[in-house]
Amino acid sequence: MKFKMIHENYNVRDLDKSLAFYNEALGLVEKRRKISDDGSFIIVYLGNQESDFELELTWLKNMERPYDLGDCEFHLAFQVDDYEAALKKHKEMNCVCFENLEMGIYFIEDPDGYWLEVVPTR
Repeated sequence: MKFKMIHENYNVRDLDKSLAFYNEALGLVEKRRKISDDGSFIIVYLGNQESDFELELTWLKNMERPYDLGDCEFHLAFQVDDYEAALKKHKEMNCVCFENLEMGIYFIEDPDGYWLEVVPTR
């Protein structure tokens, strides 16, 4: 048997705000969406030309509180070809939440509090 990773899901409270963030911060664009017949949820798949892996954003109509993300010890990582330019952009967006200078990596935080790791191409 062979298993291929195809997507990771994050639940979001404000779908439009999240779509704008992921586009500006990481260049991810909407590839497709599914809207439930009763309007109770919307699922949007994001991706780019660098990989066929997708980020699935799920919006739930009846979610009235922020999601409990624990200690943010889980994360999705992105490799970037121009690390310094990415770090500058993310600092301008005020979304850098942690820098590890010793390891040469940093994390950004999305509108719902999910942490995303940014690593240089090595």
